[in-house]
Amino acid sequence: MPQSIIKVEHLNLSYKNVQAVRDVSFTVNSGELLAVIGQNGSGKTSTVECVEGLRKPDSGLIQVFGKDPWLCRSEVYKEMGVQLQETAYPSKLRVDEQCRLFASFYERPADWNLLLAQLGLDDKRKRPIHKLSGGEKQRLSILLSLMGRPKLLILDELTTGLDPEVRQNMWAGFENIRKSGVAILMVSHYLDEVEALADKILYLEKGKQQFLGTQQDFREYVKRRVPKSQWREDCSLEKLYLMIAPKTTGLTMEGIL
Repeated sequence: MPQSIIKVEHLNLSYKNVQAVRDVSFTVNSGELLAVIGQNGSGKTSTVECVEGLRKPDSGLIQVFGKDPWLCRSEVYKEMGVQLQETAYPSKLRVDEQCRLFASFYERPADWNLLLAQLGLDDKRKRPIHKLSGGEKQRLSILLSLMGRPKLLILDELTTGLDPEVRQNMWAGFENIRKSGVAILMVSHYLDEVEALADKILYLEKGKQQFLGTQQDFREYVKRRVPKSQWREDCSLEKLYLMIAPKTTGLTMEGIL
């Protein structure tokens, strides 16, 4: 039976007078990938930071491996790997030095030399991190998130800055990781990525949970929300999302020409 890795119930979080997260609830089991989607400002990052133990919620229950991540962060992090969209590294530190440093944090670290080769960074091991390209830094961030052989991975914009071939290889790799029993919580604006990887989807609008379920459930959810004249059975996940996402003001040439 799958083991419950993340349990969130009625999560609420505010910044001064702005309620960033409102009554969000979900679970992630072992071997399951939950994708969190929504526009910028929808509460995705705030929700995930509460799960990571980086923010204390105003109310609600959060358990990771059965523990409160805010109160038991050091225990939770022994089995959690986190890949952030943007990460600052010490100035002039080399790739191999950063890998050795992270490996020293764990009793049984992953084989980072093998990971360097698998992620196409083997020839960059002696390069200062600040001289890596954006895509190379992203791959290094992914490598470091795997260093502790985690049972839970939290991924924020997994393939931002990666070329199409590397993205496809990354998807295959994380599909294998999920099949090995690792739970994955992923934030992504790439709906093709979500469609390729996600078992379940959590959709947020302005901090409020609008949908939680499988991709097929999401298709039925969108079908109920849009006029029959707009509905097409063969829509991709991205087109489904665009049917219901709040509309923003588009760029026009007024005031430019």
